[in-house]
Amino acid sequence: MKIKITLFAIVAFAVHVSAQETQKDTVNSKEELSELVITGTRTERRLSTLPLPMTVITAETIAKTGVTRLNEILNEQTGIILIPDQSGFEGIQMQGLDAAYTMILIDGVPLVGRSSGVLDLSRVSVGNIERIEIVKGASSALYGSEAMGGVINVITKRPTKDMLGGSLSYRYATFNTNDANANLLWKKKKFAANIFANFFSSDGYDLDKNTPLKNVESYYNTTIQPKLYYDFSDNVKLTVSNRFYNQKMDNRTIIDSEGYKGDAKENEWNSQIKLQHTWNRLYTEYELYATNYKNDAFLKDENNVLFENSYYDQWLFRPEIRTTLSLKKDKITGGVGVNYESLDRTYFDKNVKFNSQYVFLQYDYNPTEKINILAGFRFDNHSEYASQLSPKLAINYKFNSDFSLKGSVGYGYKAPDFRQLFFDFTNPSVGYTVLGYNVAEARLNQFEEQGQLLSRIPGVDFDKPLEAESSVNFNFGTYFRKNKFRLEVNGFYNSIHNLIETGVVAQKTNGQNIFSYFNIDEIFTYGLEYNSSYNFTKEFTVSLGYQYLIAKNKSVVDNFEDYQYIRNSDLQTVQIQKSEYFGLYNRSKHTANIKIAYTIPKIKTDINLRVFYRSKYGMSDTNGNNILDKYDNFIGDYFTANLSISKNIADKFMLQAGATNLFDYTNPAQITNLAGRQLFARIQYNF
Repeated sequence: MKIKITLFAIVAFAVHVSAQETQKDTVNSKEELSELVITGTRTERRLSTLPLPMTVITAETIAKTGVTRLNEILNEQTGIILIPDQSGFEGIQMQGLDAAYTMILIDGVPLVGRSSGVLDLSRVSVGNIERIEIVKGASSALYGSEAMGGVINVITKRPTKDMLGGSLSYRYATFNTNDANANLLWKKKKFAANIFANFFSSDGYDLDKNTPLKNVESYYNTTIQPKLYYDFSDNVKLTVSNRFYNQKMDNRTIIDSEGYKGDAKENEWNSQIKLQHTWNRLYTEYELYATNYKNDAFLKDENNVLFENSYYDQWLFRPEIRTTLSLKKDKITGGVGVNYESLDRTYFDKNVKFNSQYVFLQYDYNPTEKINILAGFRFDNHSEYASQLSPKLAINYKFNSDFSLKGSVGYGYKAPDFRQLFFDFTNPSVGYTVLGYNVAEARLNQFEEQGQLLSRIPGVDFDKPLEAESSVNFNFGTYFRKNKFRLEVNGFYNSIHNLIETGVVAQKTNGQNIFSYFNIDEIFTYGLEYNSSYNFTKEFTVSLGYQYLIAKNKSVVDNFEDYQYIRNSDLQTVQIQKSEYFGLYNRSKHTANIKIAYTIPKIKTDINLRVFYRSKYGMSDTNGNNILDKYDNFIGDYFTANLSISKNIADKFMLQAGATNLFDYTNPAQITNLAGRQLFARIQYNF
């Protein structure tokens, strides 16, 4: 394994890899000078000088694709795959790491409400987004837990000069899908505001007409997002931002051939107050953030008797102070903050609470015009697990304006979540039990006193606290530009220790198992990400994206003799080779895309075609050896495509039509989040 990693590093160095998907043509261009990003360093930086793998999706790109929700635009990016969980929510997979390892921010503050580690990204409308900044790789040195695999920051629009403007839009699509936006931007002298409202509804879809339930039932949601700004002076500025989201969905299920009906409601609000103060070379932000996410659902039988009720109520309260000292060439950034979290949900015996304190420090060092060094760390002190120190180092070397090398190494961590610590669930029909680590010992003793415990697994105890998962992440890359051609490639390697997995801790007298959570495994992912574009003319551009990915369990690789014999479909004992171990579930070795953008200036029309490829990936272990090998259940490789055509009329109106999943690819039995072909039409008025 070490030889393979070394060889890969040599190859990565030879091809000069990188990963900045939207870097501009040259650092000297006016367009480049105006493109500033903040997520990678929490200070304003030009994208071309950033020594980290980063992607920026602009508002113009979003508008031309015709998408309406955050999950849709992210799914079109190289190296990002959206994977549905058991609840149907789509989670982000970056560099082969699950959704639980990517932090999602709106205007720099985090969203909450994860189900089994997955956030429902369709909660976020793209109607008022200025840009989306994506940092790939461990970012815990600035953002702490949940940023072990990266950070996605959704930055909304704000007025920068005196104006009164905005837009109104309406989009209709297949499945009776409606999306309506109203976005108002206003600024006069010291006051400014951005008020955004969105309504979205859909009848859902049904991929298999032979089953009584739809894949997605009908639902509707609304988003209201007012933001107010007041500039006391050039040096003191205040921002007050709020976001309100409400959704209602029909809730249906079939149990033992009997139908149950109900509904599910989601409610979210967040509020941010930020004061910015500049004094000489010192810039400081004082921020207060609070958010609450609720999810309530119920099912009733045909006699209107309550069968099941579930709820989820999470709070986060976070004050934070950040300051940046600008020297001649360099910057020193530091911050301190406190997190107060609580969660009350079904299968918790009480409202559980976390609190943590943290401090971070970063040095942005430029010893020469060609070299930039970014070094920093963050220290987190948590109430439920050991303290964490998360360092990071990144270097960018610019040979000239068209060619640069960059590399980074960082430590990341993922704290045990509420579910892994406090879950207490017993399946009412089957009888198995899942216990959070912190409640497991007491509940096992209770089961034993009640005579429900047959035996415990020898050697299993809960004396030591469950540890946070940790990772080491490496990225090495380059940016190269020659005339009309741009090339960016990035090599990455992640090693995750203390992976939290479920395991059997006891057996009940009914024959069912009791499960809990443990630090048991170590996994690794490595790969190569490639992005290039060629401008044939000013009106015609073709872009290519590709990711190669390997993701495996290190304990399986090191102890393969424990997994090498299986029973095939003919019940024969077969020996498999280590090379036939495919790796982790739901990971494709190859994903690729081609994007074609063509503008017809005379008729002010843009044509935008995106084609995506995903190679085969494993879904489940069917031969009982607890790993994914070539004899298991796989989904074959497939293509999808999205098309949009936009027509601008007198700079006021935009007419748009297109299709999602143009090739009408579906796999009802195994890919539940991929509906059939969807046609759409949209009209937008700008004022």
